Amino acid sequence: MTKYTIDVGAADPELNTSPIAEESDELTDILRQQVPGEPMCFFNNQGFTNGDYIISGSTRLKCDYGIWIPSGPADTDNP
Repeated sequence: MTKYTIDVGAADPELNTSPIAEESDELTDILRQQVPGEPMCFFNNQGFTNGDYIISGSTRLKCDYGIWIPSGPADTDNP
C-alpha cells in the first residue's frame, strides 16, 4: 500500500527537485553517491519523506532517501 500519493505534474527546472533515477542500476548507484541517505525528497520545492509516493506525468515515483525511484505507471488500472 502506498504511503502518500499526489499528482505533482511535471518537474519545473527553476524549482528544487531531487534526482530521478532511471531504470539503469548504474545511474542509481551514481545518484546514491551524490545524495547519500537524505531524509527527504523534493519535487518542485515541495518536500516528501522517505517512502512517500507521487505521480508525475504517467509515472509513479517513490522517495528513497533523497532520490526518486520509478515504481510503475501512474494509472495502475491501465498500465
